Amino acid sequence: MNREKKIETEKVDAVETPPRARVTPEFERKKDYLAGFLAGDKEEPKGGAGSDLQATVVDVLKSIYDPEIPVDIYELGLIYGVDISEDGDATITMTLTTPHCPVAESLPQEVELRVMSVPGIRDAVVNLVWDPPWDPSKMSDEARLELGML
Repeated sequence: MNREKKIETEKVDAVETPPRARVTPEFERKKDYLAGFLAGDKEEPKGGAGSDLQATVVDVLKSIYDPEIPVDIYELGLIYGVDISEDGDATITMTLTTPHCPVAESLPQEVELRVMSVPGIRDAVVNLVWDPPWDPSKMSDEARLELGML
């Protein structure tokens, strides 16, 4: 009844990241027929650096606010890179103000979900990096003005 259970553990150096699910062309998101009808038939923006699709993704990132600071994450300087491939795959490189940030788990997921909602984006990957570390010098002038730092 009071037998000791032997627990075995195995120490590993790293675990392989599982492959990401990709949307195949036959299951790609379709446009809402009513929205297309009301707005007229428009082509989805093409990807690539400096494209309209990249600008749209940046606009979406500017709509995500840090919950503790009344400034969006783009102006706060948390977004280090927005890369869009010709196929519509987005790679967002970002950081957080600190590794102990209370939204460390939820904010990258929110960024991925919001970027995936942009028409023309097929897949989104958010890379969370800590080097270079974030500091207030990465904030835009608009963010500094909003926070009274100018």
